[in-house]
Order: sequence, then structure tokens, then C-alpha cells
Amino acid sequence: MPETGAVPPQRGKGSDRMSIEYKDTHEFTRDELERLFLSVGWSSGHYPDKLVAAMRGFATVYSAWDGEKLAGMICAMDDGVMNAYVHYLLVDPAYQGKKIGRTLVGMVKEKYKDYLRIAVIGYDEECAFYERCGFVRSTDASPMFITSLWT
Repeated sequence: MPETGAVPPQRGKGSDRMSIEYKDTHEFTRDELERLFLSVGWSSGHYPDKLVAAMRGFATVYSAWDGEKLAGMICAMDDGVMNAYVHYLLVDPAYQGKKIGRTLVGMVKEKYKDYLRIAVIGYDEECAFYERCGFVRSTDASPMFITSLWT
């Protein structure tokens, strides 16, 4: 299980009495990442060794834990002063609707509160969630990709 990083663990209570602990860590096992990414149907979950390496490269990684189980995570990159980009936000479907995603976004917003921009690419079915978290759709920009991933 990862060690808690610089952000003190935060606890939240769900309606079913689960206790979620939020951590700042870049260390995950391949199995933890594979299970979480595949639980939301992301093809990157088929590359768990690459995900382990990727987590170490992000500027910010906050995760949500239900005991020993990785329930969700958010990962961001930044330029150190002006721009931050939320690259991953995912919550295991068994834990969705329990404010875990909103809490993780809040942690990123707090860390980058003095930055001029926090960006995220929200797929169409996710845009309403991001809007509830304070993000605004661009009227003059579109996301573009070069990718070999299928999700």
C-alpha cells in the first residue's frame, strides 16, 4: 500500500459507512492500476507497467483508498507557474456517486489555486460532471489527439 505523501490524508464517509482515505503518492502496483483503469473501461489499463512508470512522472497524483483498494485517482501535469492539466480522473464504478471524484478535483483545484489555468479534456458524457466542478467548456478550442489507444 502506498505511503501517504505531503497532503495529510482526508477521510470521507459514504452512506454505506465506507471510509475513504485520500493520499498524495506516486507509487502504485501494476495490479492496482490495471484493476482501476479497466474498471472504467480505459484501454490504458492493458498497459499496467507503463501506467506504473507514468504515475511517477506526473507532478501531482492524488488517490482515494477504501482500505487496501484503490477506489479512484486524479493525475495532473503543470509548467510550475501558470498552467496545469488534469490528465486522468477515474473512480471505480462501485464508488461513483460518493463524491470521490469531486473531492479529488477539489484537491487539484486547491493545489493549483494560484495558477492561471487548469485544463481538462472531458469526454461528452463527462462534461456535466466537470462543469459542476467549476470547469467551463471552450467555445473556441477543440481537443486533438495522436493516439493508439482505443478509449
